[in-house]
Amino acid sequence: MEIILSVDLGTSGMKVGLVKISGEIIAWEQEPVDLYLFEDGGAEQSPKQWWSAFIKITKRLLEKNPSFKKDIVAICCSTQGEGTIPVDKNGEILHNCILWMDMRGAKSLKKQFKGLINYEGVSISQVIRWIRLTAGMPSLTGKDPAGHMLYIKDYMPDIYKKTYKFLNVLDYLNLKLTGKFVATYDSILTSWVTDNKNPEKIEYSTALLKRSGIDNDKFPEIVSPTDIVGNIKPEIASEFGLNENVKVVAGSIDTTAAAIGSGAVEDYQLHLYLGTSSWLAAHLPFKKTDLVHSIASLPCAIPSRYLLIGLQATAGGNLVFLKDNILYHKDELLLEAQKPDIYKVLDQIAQRVPAGANGIIYTPWIWGERAPVDNRFIRAGLYNISLKNTREDIIRAFFEGVALNTRWLLSPVEKFMKKKAKRINLIGGGAQSDTWCQIFADVLGTEIYQVENPILANMRGAAWIASVGIGKLSFSDIPKLIKYKKIYEPQP
Repeated sequence: MEIILSVDLGTSGMKVGLVKISGEIIAWEQEPVDLYLFEDGGAEQSPKQWWSAFIKITKRLLEKNPSFKKDIVAICCSTQGEGTIPVDKNGEILHNCILWMDMRGAKSLKKQFKGLINYEGVSISQVIRWIRLTAGMPSLTGKDPAGHMLYIKDYMPDIYKKTYKFLNVLDYLNLKLTGKFVATYDSILTSWVTDNKNPEKIEYSTALLKRSGIDNDKFPEIVSPTDIVGNIKPEIASEFGLNENVKVVAGSIDTTAAAIGSGAVEDYQLHLYLGTSSWLAAHLPFKKTDLVHSIASLPCAIPSRYLLIGLQATAGGNLVFLKDNILYHKDELLLEAQKPDIYKVLDQIAQRVPAGANGIIYTPWIWGERAPVDNRFIRAGLYNISLKNTREDIIRAFFEGVALNTRWLLSPVEKFMKKKAKRINLIGGGAQSDTWCQIFADVLGTEIYQVENPILANMRGAAWIASVGIGKLSFSDIPKLIKYKKIYEPQP
């Protein structure tokens, strides 16, 4: 038997699992990580805590499953993206990771890229260059490495001067595992300095590097997600009791790994990730950008392919809001000493309310929206409430509102692909809800394939990327390996 040690690092925590080449997850462990938010729009995490969590839960996992140590042949990571970590020549951290939600770089970004004729404060000619070469452009809110690096340069000049390389989250874990400074096709993407016209050869663009405001030598070498970065460091192998020949495969950021772990690897096959936020994605044979609807196809793990991504700001986050701020808000109305498993209860309630929520409509924009309209100011609302409506109707409306919002996105996605969706693979925490799966099938008018163990799609995806990297699998094998809990047909 051959096993992949698969790592999934999100904003809320880290999971590490033992995964067979077939995608079967034998066992896994998890550990939360802290998030630091600041009044000036800053958001950071400690890379040292990530690494401590990795060591802790990997040891725990292997202590519980010692017989599999000898079978581990590779390690591969899937991580949150758009983070920035400055490190010195020895790989030592110079500052906490500036996260994907950090907005402090917005001012520096607009200062760097201001031109004579501007689009929202950024030179039109630069926007055209970005889209032509990369298929996208930096977030003007400063929420990606392009803004983060400029923020460090402008406001932490001593750290900038000491920085040997700027690394994304994935790149840092690979550095700790192997001692090598590399970035992958997708982890380097949101530095917005690469020429992505050839998906087989993502490389730095001289023009974009020059305009970036960052010294060229501070960017790491670029590798494919399926490339073997090297062997695991001997001291780490020894600490875990692993063979020193265990390979570290480069891996990917979360959206790329989720696309693989969803099983939707064939051209034009959609998957829907339903977590705190949500996205629709599909592998395509072409690079393209739809600025109007904030959709683009970007570098990914599958050779000669791009990954279409349409991201929506909040999905399952609406149920968290409903639970914490409405149903179980901490005030005089909250009498229960212990909350029940509220999400299962919400699921049961929504199931018994008729489709249409007895006339109530919910728009799920509690934190603005990204696609098909990029607007951080729009907000959620409940509409058409009458004296006859109940709390149960409102709960059903929340479920339906997220699905209707996805239908709004599906139309431009289908136009982007020039193909209608015949089926959609559903993953993420929300995919555990049978009721929600059926609602999505009904609202989208297409079959919904509920992937087995949907919350572990990233872990499975990283394992399959590693399996391809070490030559034990091809991406074309995945459709035969993916397992589904149930298929939901649209009901009239």
